[in-house]
This record gives sequence, C-alpha cells and structure tokens, in this order.
Amino acid sequence: MANVQMPAQSLPAGQGGNAFVAGLRRILRDPFSVAALVIYVLLVLVAIFADQLMTHDPTQIQFRANGRVATNQPVSEAFLLGTTNLGRDIYSQLIAGSRNALMVGVTAAISVAALGTLVGLLSGYFGGRIDAFLMRLADVALAIPFLPFVIVLSGFFRANTWNVVIAVALLLWPNTARVIRSQVLTVKERAYVEAARVTGASDLRILFVHVAPNILPLTFLYGSVAIGWAILTEAAVSFVGFGDPSRISWGFMLQDAFVSQALSRGSWNWFLPPGICIIMVVIAGFFLARGAEEVLFPKLRS
Repeated sequence: MANVQMPAQSLPAGQGGNAFVAGLRRILRDPFSVAALVIYVLLVLVAIFADQLMTHDPTQIQFRANGRVATNQPVSEAFLLGTTNLGRDIYSQLIAGSRNALMVGVTAAISVAALGTLVGLLSGYFGGRIDAFLMRLADVALAIPFLPFVIVLSGFFRANTWNVVIAVALLLWPNTARVIRSQVLTVKERAYVEAARVTGASDLRILFVHVAPNILPLTFLYGSVAIGWAILTEAAVSFVGFGDPSRISWGFMLQDAFVSQALSRGSWNWFLPPGICIIMVVIAGFFLARGAEEVLFPKLRS
C-alpha cells in the first residue's frame, strides 16, 4: 500500500470544494498522475466497448478453414494474439477480462474507501472507547494474511469473484481508516469546527459537514490504490485455482497458460498481454498516489 504523507493543513468546509479543484489541477500537472489517469480511462473504455472490440467469443473454440480446431495459432490477422491450446481467441479473452477487472477494482475500491473513511471519521472524532475498539479491530484485520484469507473464503463458499471483493474490503480498510483518523484528530481541533460546536451543531453535522470534506482527497486516493490491489488479488486467486471458473479474467488467462505450459513453449502472446495489463493497473495506483503526495503534503513541492 502506498505510504501517503499527511496534509500540512486543512481548509474549512466552505472552501473544501475549491481546495479539491486546486488539488486536482495540481495532480494533473504531474506526468505520472496523468499516466495513471490515462491507464484508468483506457481500462474503463475497453470494458465498456468490449463487445465491439472483441473479434470472437472468448469462450468459444475456433476452427481453421480446413475444419480443424485452431489450437496454438500464432499472431495473425484472424487471431490478433493467437489462440490457446483449446482453440480460444486470446485477444478476445484479454478484452473480456477488462470487464471483470473493472468490476472487481471499482467495487473493492468503493468498499475500502467507504468503510475505511467511516471508521476513521468515527474513531478520530469521538475517541475514547469507540476509538480503542475500532483501532483494535483494525489491528486484527491487519494481522490476517491476505491471500490465505481469500482462499479460506473460497473454501467455505463456492469460488466466486465476490470473495475477492469481500476479502479486499475486510482486510484493506484499516490502512485507509488509520490515515483518515490521524487527519480527523487534526481537523476537529480547527477553529471553524469549534465555532460550529459553540453554535449548537450536532456531532453528526460537524462530522459530515465540517470535517468530512477535508479528508475526501485521502478517501479518493486510497480508493484508487485499492483498485490495483483488488485486481492483483483477483489475478493471484485465479492463478492458484480459486477464482470464478465462469468468468474470463486476466488471472484466469495466466493460470490457463501456466497449466498448458505456454512459457516452456515460448507462447509469449498468451501469458505476456494479461501480465502486462495487471502490472499497468497496479502501477497506475502507485503513480496516482505519488502525484497526490505533493497535494496532501505541500512541503514535498520544495
């Protein structure tokens, strides 16, 4: 998980929108952040227009002109990335896998960001026993080994992509919650928060109207990082054989290529494209975190 420095200062709720826009503009001036956003945009576009981009049914066995199964075909005009040992089009599988990656990444990111932000807000603002209980719960979640936990979930329930989403949400929220909590401890002592408290504003109003807008950049940042982690986790789970067999994913493609000994046969067109796609999405999360560090910690600009 990216190590994000804390913001040097926070702005009142009335200025939260302007601060967010200014921070977004500053992020867009960083070439690494722009590259990360381009990768994410491409992933979304490919997933949306997958039906138009696929040249064959990714699960259907293809045949050559002579009627034989088109097994282990090289890169050609008919098969842009060749075929598998069972005659399935690799390019179409790669495009279809983008939908599964987007679904897993976005769902897990929303879950991690929402749960981590809520826990961080409650823990940092109320403190006391609530803070102690939630932080000890976070310690327990951090102590659980990630991949074995997903495998255990798959053992109790049938192999399903949602197991990955649940595991990511249950085990990655503490990273977000701890950073959010630290920021809330600072923000709640600001003069404008004290002024709202003096005027009789309720704790929930102070928390969600005056405090929450100042920690939204951290929420979006950790959500974007969670996208890469979720996709990487799904690939790892599918590679070891605990993925959803009914879904085409990049991890499933790597597992299929490994079992079929594609590496020993030099079939780079089978295992290299999904591997590159996974790497690029994970790198995008790191790049976005790197660019956001200067916004969250202004001293880094000098």
